[in-house]
Amino acid sequence: MTSASPQMQLVIYTDGACRGNPGVGGWAAVVQQQGDETELSGTEENTTNNRMELTAAVRALQFLDRSSEVRLYTDSQYLRSGITAWINNWKRNGWRTSAGRPVKNKDLWQCLEEASQGHEIDWCWVKGHAGNAGNERADTLANQAIDRLMLHQTDETEGLDAPGLS
Repeated sequence: MTSASPQMQLVIYTDGACRGNPGVGGWAAVVQQQGDETELSGTEENTTNNRMELTAAVRALQFLDRSSEVRLYTDSQYLRSGITAWINNWKRNGWRTSAGRPVKNKDLWQCLEEASQGHEIDWCWVKGHAGNAGNERADTLANQAIDRLMLHQTDETEGLDAPGLS
């Protein structure tokens, strides 16, 4: 394929985590290109694991500043199957499943589809917690993000209960 500007080739590992489902969630992505690595992560207070898996992929693709050839690794079959197999039927069915129910996380599926535009993406599944370094790093980052949010919440709560603050 020939284009006016050469596409960047990169590898992305994504993961989502949730403590409780729904509960406090974290997402992370490790973006690798030409020997450089960028780590992205964030949290939501009341979410699900599937939403965090989708958010990780959305945020990673939004991070890219130009068209790229991407090999994106996820340990979520929901994410991989949704974007590669189910999404076209959902759109054809007015964002309804084959059973006629509304598609869960429609907002994030639409964001993911938009963030995917302009990129050539190979959506790869990798078994979670199986020793894949990129997947393990993304998992660690997602959980560290949750830890930071929970610590911040605890600090605020402790501050409100501190003597002399009532």
